[in-house]
Amino acid sequence: MWFAGGVVADGSGADPAAADVCVTDGIITAIGRAPAGATTVDLDGMLLTPGLIDAHVHLGLSSPIRAQFGFQLSAAELAADIFATAGHALDAGFTTVRDTGGIDAGVVDVIANGKVRGPRVLSCGPVQCQTGGHGYYGAAWEPTELWNAHHIPGLCALSLMSGNADELRRNVRESFRRGATFVKLCVTGGVVGGHDRLADTQFSTEEIAVAVEEAAARGTYVTVHAHNNAGIRNAVRAGVRCVEHGTGIDEPTARSMREHDVALVPTFAVIEQLTDTESMDLDPEARDRVAGVRQRMASALGIARAAGLRIGLGSDLIGPHQRRRGEELRLRAELESPMEALVSATSVNAGILGLGETVGTIRVGMRADLVAWHRDPLRDAKVFADPEMAVLVVKDGRVMKGKAR
Repeated sequence: MWFAGGVVADGSGADPAAADVCVTDGIITAIGRAPAGATTVDLDGMLLTPGLIDAHVHLGLSSPIRAQFGFQLSAAELAADIFATAGHALDAGFTTVRDTGGIDAGVVDVIANGKVRGPRVLSCGPVQCQTGGHGYYGAAWEPTELWNAHHIPGLCALSLMSGNADELRRNVRESFRRGATFVKLCVTGGVVGGHDRLADTQFSTEEIAVAVEEAAARGTYVTVHAHNNAGIRNAVRAGVRCVEHGTGIDEPTARSMREHDVALVPTFAVIEQLTDTESMDLDPEARDRVAGVRQRMASALGIARAAGLRIGLGSDLIGPHQRRRGEELRLRAELESPMEALVSATSVNAGILGLGETVGTIRVGMRADLVAWHRDPLRDAKVFADPEMAVLVVKDGRVMKGKAR
């Protein structure tokens, strides 16, 4: 089947060009001009891009946050919200997401098996957190060991607590047993914090290195939640591959990341989301924490770009308001350009996730993950933020949204 009559932006950053794309058994097999008599899908001049990739999602945090953290919701409601969010991601043009904490392997499996609509999902399972650090939202009086009792096996598991390197090694191995394909650690405090501050560093370099060792033994990698430079430098020294957020990155830290080929995934959409703490049902303290974060993150983005880092793209959306996942591309386009946002959300993200040989660009031999846009998002980046503009979404060669004419 040929997707014909469109203009292709292939995800590499090259100028868009008119071309037809042939898909056979889920693979792109030719790019050029559809032969006479071929089976075609008429794109009518629309821009065709690779399926978008969100490198920082939380499908498992799709319910009202305080109600979920307070364990007031049924498993049925949590599951309904998770699967609805997965469908919304696909409808917004995202054919691959990297879940950075909150779901268990059952969610990945049912989407992969086609029982639920959603993008391709890579998951770390529960986040690895320092005892009492970012990622722990139990009451101060609740014994730490009871936290794991709130997991719902096969559905959601927010975090595992480690008090030392041996416990961290055990918890990383447990996450792999439960289906994780990479590891995520929190090495600083966060904005939506329970018992931590943004300036906190968490886990020592030696402890982080234990997680890196366990990931390397399975041919995969560690990414870290990190806002301040001290925590980022600890993680870089320990051998992690990627930094999430990176709010405070300065020039020396960026140079160190470049020397060690550590990528950055900024997350602007969640900062916009958190400014409205009332509708997000968050503790008002989050409003104080978010103050100034967006400006610092924008500064860090410029420093990282100047240092030559690989810069991916992640939305980090939480709660029930995750329909406009493409808002992250719009926000990035304001700071760089629509094309740079698209490249970060396609080929760069694919490389960070270890999928660069299969998705992220439109070229022969790649999986057929494609999005046709009703209006050109490279001319108006607000189009990325509107799910209605993604009129045709194709994953693995199958039309998942829209009608093939």
